[in-house]
Amino acid sequence: MADRARDPECLFCRIVAGEVPTTKVHEDDALVAIRDIAPRAPTHVLLLSREHIPSVAELSDADAALVGRIFAAAAAIARAEGIAERGYRVVTNVGEWGGQSVNHLHFHLMGGRAFGWPPG
Repeated sequence: MADRARDPECLFCRIVAGEVPTTKVHEDDALVAIRDIAPRAPTHVLLLSREHIPSVAELSDADAALVGRIFAAAAAIARAEGIAERGYRVVTNVGEWGGQSVNHLHFHLMGGRAFGWPPG
């Protein structure tokens, strides 16, 4: 398993450390959730792992609790934001072709409008 220490070059590590101003909507010992600065939906929140994990591709069975915490936080945020009843999307991008732009484990929580399928 790769070193999961904070990467000083990683924007999301800097956000988690409080070095970059953001609008936080949730914070606990496993993750930080912030409003996306370029939202793709009326509600667009990023759920960032506190650990520097490059992507979902780096997860193992040992990370099951972390992933569960992320999805539980997403559900709680969706309820708090008033988007749970009509529905929302939780998505992560992996690698260049998957559309990942920051190599730090994060999930997008989006809602407040209808989404089509397939996306993109």
